[in-house]
Order: sequence, then C-alpha cells, then structure tokens
Amino acid sequence: MKRREPLPYLLTAFSRRLYFEKLYKLNSGKIYVKLEAERGDRMNAYITTGTYDFLLKIKEKYPDEKMVLLQNPEHALLLHETEGKTVFASPRRYQLAASSGNLEDGIFFIFTHLPIPDEGKPVYEFHFKKNTPAIESKPGFAAYRLLRPVKGDTYIAITGWKDEESFEKWKRSIDYLLVHSLDLTEIGANKSTYDAPAFTKEYVIPQDEEEG
Repeated sequence: MKRREPLPYLLTAFSRRLYFEKLYKLNSGKIYVKLEAERGDRMNAYITTGTYDFLLKIKEKYPDEKMVLLQNPEHALLLHETEGKTVFASPRRYQLAASSGNLEDGIFFIFTHLPIPDEGKPVYEFHFKKNTPAIESKPGFAAYRLLRPVKGDTYIAITGWKDEESFEKWKRSIDYLLVHSLDLTEIGANKSTYDAPAFTKEYVIPQDEEEG
C-alpha cells in the first residue's frame, strides 16, 4: 500500500486566489457565526496509534465505546468518537466538524492531513460541508469525517469506502476535481504558515476485524 501524493488542485493559482479571497470576504463573518453556533453540542474524536494487537485489546476492553480500528503497513490506528473523554492515555484530540455514515461500514479509508491557518478555517469547513453531498452520492461510499484539531492547525478529512475500487472511481470523477479544487494557500494567508504540506494516507479495516 503506497503513500499517496497530495490531492490535485486543478484551478489556476490566479483564479483560486480571486475566487476564494472574494468568498472569504463575503462569507467569513457569517460562516464563523454559523460554525460557532454548531459547536454547541460537540462530538469529540480521539486518535491513537500503535501495534494492531495492542490497539485491538483496547477496543475489546471497551465494547460499548464507538471505536474503529484501522491498519496500514506503517502502523495501526484507533479512532474513538465520544461526547465525553477518551480512554486513550496520550491521544491526538479533535472535534467532529462534519460527519456522515458509519465508519465501520467501510473497508478502505483515505486520511487527508491538511494544515489550515486560523483565517482559513471557516472557509475550509464551509467548502468541505458544501461539497460533501457530491461524495455521499457515489457508489461504494460508506462514511466521511472532518476532524478539527483542538491544538495545532492540521485538519484530517476522512473518507471511507466499501472497497478501494470505489475510491479509485470517485477519484476519476469530475465531482472529485471540484471537491478538491480549494487551495487555502491562495486565500491571502501567510504561506509561511504551511511548514508541513498536505498529505494523504490509506488505511483498511482488516477483514477479520470487520467480520468480528
């Protein structure tokens, strides 16, 4: 399973800057107010990584908690969604900014890690939520999550699919190009903010885990 390159952005840099600077000026205030209102009932998401066997024991110890165990050649990952605190000792902490579907209905997952400066966060969340219906309608779609970092700037956008072929078909669609046309480095943000570039990773739910 190979590491994927950052998602393509097909609009020209000049057109992106004009469009999204205008969008930001027109909507940032309204978007910010809306996002703050939506944060009244917060669902938290926590991520920890380690060996598959170790994380499986944690998952089995807390059968009533909403957890999904994923794996790639580098490590295993356990994602815990809860309105309260996590059972993890040293997790990465997020708020659930947007969601659809059940993660456990998927088998193949794409995690897109994207650093977003504070001034770009409202626009990014607005863009993501506006375009997710295009993902939900695709064959093989299982779930998505947008994780907002509690600390730091790096969001994680997760899409789950029934199989890898469904994701590959989605990636070749026109809707995919539109969903991934946003480049936040063009919203008047300081480019020095982007010390770490966007990157994606693949995960799967191992078949024995998914069946069990």
